[in-house]
Amino acid sequence: MSSGLVVVGAGVVGASVAYHAARAGAAVTLVDAGRPGAGVTGNSFAWIGASGLRTGPAAALRASATDEYRRLGAELPGLPVTWSGSLSWGTADGAPEAGPGQEIVSAATVATLEPALRQPPEWAVWAPGDGAVDPVGVTERLVAGARAHGAVVRPDTPVTAVRRDAAGRVAGVETAAGPVCGATVVLAAGVATAALAAPLGIHVPVDPSPATLFGFRAPAGLVRTVVNNRDFDLRQVAADRLIAAADAPERTLAAVRSTFRGAGNVELLSSRVGVRPMPADGEPIVGPVADVPGLYVAVLHSAVTLAPAVGRLVARELVDGAVEPLLAGCRLDRF
Repeated sequence: MSSGLVVVGAGVVGASVAYHAARAGAAVTLVDAGRPGAGVTGNSFAWIGASGLRTGPAAALRASATDEYRRLGAELPGLPVTWSGSLSWGTADGAPEAGPGQEIVSAATVATLEPALRQPPEWAVWAPGDGAVDPVGVTERLVAGARAHGAVVRPDTPVTAVRRDAAGRVAGVETAAGPVCGATVVLAAGVATAALAAPLGIHVPVDPSPATLFGFRAPAGLVRTVVNNRDFDLRQVAADRLIAAADAPERTLAAVRSTFRGAGNVELLSSRVGVRPMPADGEPIVGPVADVPGLYVAVLHSAVTLAPAVGRLVARELVDGAVEPLLAGCRLDRF
């Protein structure tokens, strides 16, 4: 099954699958309509945390996210990850709750972690093991790692269809530049996955979900952790740059200025909308497609967070023939 593996989509998920599969010895071709990480991956806030959703099919995957990034960083030196920790407050009514790897901290502690806050909250949830990544940088590093293990990478090559042989088994893909042969095809093409699967009679219930990301010019060191509150998710991405995941640019700018001392000159630089692939139930769709031998799907929300784990597990299933228990609740046939 590991012979001739074609991965469609060089966002962070496809790049991770390609890297892990090539590292495990598969002959991999990674194909993308554009450049690695240039799609929705590049518009991700890219907060990496082991907390968040503690129930559902992907709970254990999410819980492993930070450990998987630390593993990947050891395998790929220079992986652009910042282990800043995260502070959350005011996002839910009632007293805050700490999950695994989190602790409730007082206003005094919050003030030491984020000294520029005008009014530190009475309580906040501190997750010291959390971090954030440069999502395009991580994707490019994964692609370079895949290449180093022999993968062929074909950017700017739109895939138009999945090919099948006379017996109905996958035989590769058709592209704008001609066919690419392979006994296994992994569809990791985000929102385009559904359209590629549909002509095969396969319904992948994924819809586009817009997410807005704002870029700001800001004083160096204004924000030190990943900050999550009612107004925004916010983090520093360069000495004089912040990004925020939020809804409205002017309201977000006003909230940043009012939340931090010395933020009066913070300036809105950019506004980008990324179209995230959102499965119908919000959980990852990962696994082989029983009705089309050789076809495998990997499409998920929180792709940046889960990509190292999902790539490693998918490679084990495709190259080693394993059946990974952590993916058991993520199969397409649950719909």
